[in-house]
Amino acid sequence: MSSDDARTGHGGAHGGGPPAAESDEMARLRDAILQCDRQLIEVLARRRDLVTRIGNLKKRTGLPVTDPQREAAVVRRAAALARKSGVDEELVRDLIWKVIASARTRQFTSGEATE
Repeated sequence: MSSDDARTGHGGAHGGGPPAAESDEMARLRDAILQCDRQLIEVLARRRDLVTRIGNLKKRTGLPVTDPQREAAVVRRAAALARKSGVDEELVRDLIWKVIASARTRQFTSGEATE
């Protein structure tokens, strides 16, 4: 199997792999997934920046920086949105909790505020 075949998963005992049209479609779909990944990271960065701004505002106004009830509500809202979109709710809950935990870590390691 050539290095190209190994990279794309083509070749082997069955011959030359999928027809060119299917290969082209696979490449387009993979490019679309890459674009989604880029957008997801951009959204996470934007969310991080917003959370930091909210946390800084809370510090200036003397409010507690973390709010466990608010965090739980954020996770519940995200799970409901996932359910409406047909996305795995548990995956979304886990993701949002990890995003919140990352914001807390950022707060404690850099002195920046979070949700």
